[in-house]
Amino acid sequence: MPIPVEAFFLPPATTGTLQQRIRALVAEGIVNGRFRVGEKMPSSRGLADHLGISRITVTLAYTDLVAQDYLTSKGRSGYFVSDTAPVQPDIRAARAYGPGAVDFGLLTGRRFTGAERLDKPQDWARYPYSFIYGQADLTLFDHQNWRQCALRALGRRDLETLTADFYDRDDPLLIEYLLRAILPRRGIDAREGEVLLTMGAQNALWLAASVLLMPGRRAVMENPGYPALRAMLGQTGAEVTSVDVDADGLPPEALPAADVVFTTASHHCPTNATMPLERRRALLAAAEAQGFVIVEDDYEFEMSFLRPVSPSLKSMDASGRVIYIGSFSKSLFPGLRLGYIVAPEGFIAEARALRAQVLRHPPGHLQRTAAYFLSLGHYDALVNRMKQAYKRRRITMAEAIAAHGLTVAGQGGFGGSSFWMRADGVDTGKLALALREEGVLIEPGQAFFDPGRPDRSHYRLAYSSISLQRIPDGIARIAQALP
Repeated sequence: MPIPVEAFFLPPATTGTLQQRIRALVAEGIVNGRFRVGEKMPSSRGLADHLGISRITVTLAYTDLVAQDYLTSKGRSGYFVSDTAPVQPDIRAARAYGPGAVDFGLLTGRRFTGAERLDKPQDWARYPYSFIYGQADLTLFDHQNWRQCALRALGRRDLETLTADFYDRDDPLLIEYLLRAILPRRGIDAREGEVLLTMGAQNALWLAASVLLMPGRRAVMENPGYPALRAMLGQTGAEVTSVDVDADGLPPEALPAADVVFTTASHHCPTNATMPLERRRALLAAAEAQGFVIVEDDYEFEMSFLRPVSPSLKSMDASGRVIYIGSFSKSLFPGLRLGYIVAPEGFIAEARALRAQVLRHPPGHLQRTAAYFLSLGHYDALVNRMKQAYKRRRITMAEAIAAHGLTVAGQGGFGGSSFWMRADGVDTGKLALALREEGVLIEPGQAFFDPGRPDRSHYRLAYSSISLQRIPDGIARIAQALP
């Protein structure tokens, strides 16, 4: 039975070349069962005339579909759906569950969905004044060279890296570059067995918390601090204490008895405070004296355009008490989800075994692409371009904030990509909702604070993804919305 040409329609919003779109349209119809085995396809001329495209485009798409065994060619008779084309099993979709359905909210106790989290709209890019933290500015990203590195990683020479299951190992090329070029910038001298790649810094924090903590142990985190970390620590069953930070970050003298202390010493989340060198030494001395381990989340250290950052805690670690966490998600793009842990081999062995139980290793092609991008110098060029752009945006934002009398609660001393703000007497959660109607996105600060000591008066303004020209007007709209 011939398939009518009217069964084919190319939606205008779809991506790809015309040839790719036709191929996808036919393949989807075959897999979903709309086009059945043995049915005859429209002629290339007929389909081309119907869609208003070149006949050669349809012919090339058909040829590709024959090569993939979706279609078969029968000489002058035309193209037919292949007898061995991929099809989905004929299984009817289950109906809605009845009254006896399992209540998974009750069964799971909502241990994960109940955690405080940052509310970041998925459609943030459509807002003209998006001060959302952590998103990339695509105008700054070196897409052409990243694409070239990705294509190189797809080549035959790297086919094993792309296709093999490395079990619990990592790409040696990326590890080598980390050891030789990235870690020395933070004063860290490490060996291969002391580094583990992760799916971003958040995955690294989860691994560290899971390996180090359990019921009966005690953990300390900063207040305010990273909301996802608070949720992770709570899931370990350990006793968690939040210690208030000051203008210099986490104060060692305020630490209670602990087994593990989590800190963002170089760039505190979210206040941007940088821990001074003397306090870093004091924190390490306290770890020695009291016997606790430090987990150092050293994110955004590359964005040091005002003055150089201080040495990492790990670079000053004389007894192997610091678990160091880094990430490429902020300096490259957040969707990369590629980070790393540097720690003594005993810890890395445990973390590697845990990672293997969950995801084995980050995708090989992703690792090799990043390795090429770093080793060919594209990464350093990108970071330099971002630093220059962030510096201009920061200056513009600081001037706008001052001009409108807004209150800065923390801005850091070496750069970064955001300001930590305060609006006394204002519920910034409600403020954020009101500003959305004006096309402005801000991040309310409540999620960063210990739930036992809530604070609704703070908010964060990032300049990583907003254009320089939009910053003054966006700040003006925030000022107008404040009482």
